[in-house]
Amino acid sequence: MRLLIMGPQGVGKGTQAALLSEHYGIPAISTGDIFRYNIKNHTELGKEAQSYTDKGELVPDEVTSRIVKDRLAQDDAQDGWILDGYPRNAVQVQALDQMLEELETPLDYAVALEADHDVLMDRMRRRAEQEGRADDTPEAIAKRLKIYEEQTAPLLDIYKNRGKLVVVNGVGEIDEISAQIIGQLG
Repeated sequence: MRLLIMGPQGVGKGTQAALLSEHYGIPAISTGDIFRYNIKNHTELGKEAQSYTDKGELVPDEVTSRIVKDRLAQDDAQDGWILDGYPRNAVQVQALDQMLEELETPLDYAVALEADHDVLMDRMRRRAEQEGRADDTPEAIAKRLKIYEEQTAPLLDIYKNRGKLVVVNGVGEIDEISAQIIGQLG
């Protein structure tokens, strides 16, 4: 099973990716985790990514795509994977399509988790309080949700048009949400 898990920040992508990973016996791959691993281990890709993050810049799509491709080519991902945090824009969709073709590993589904804006704001506020995350101010959260709506949400139409989109309500009991996803994936 090769899945994308998509949705706005705070909708529960990481939680559901971990549960699906356990259910299907495939790795959940977060782009944030990939970046941290490569930077921590001083890989060539990590050094390149860090050259941008040290300046407070976003890592360019081309570098992000190379890091993702490198991760998807690793042995533990040969039988499938769940990709969380990529693609985030149309350029990355094209790059993902190309890498999956080169790796001869077609995408099975894009799972989109949905929740109302107010629910997401509340979840993120609570997470910030519980985890002491200074970067999760109401303004920062609202900005990230706006960026998702402008850049990433339109990608769902691409996967819908390809017959690959599964949409699930991200509000409710965690296990019930997982069961809904698995039920729709068949």
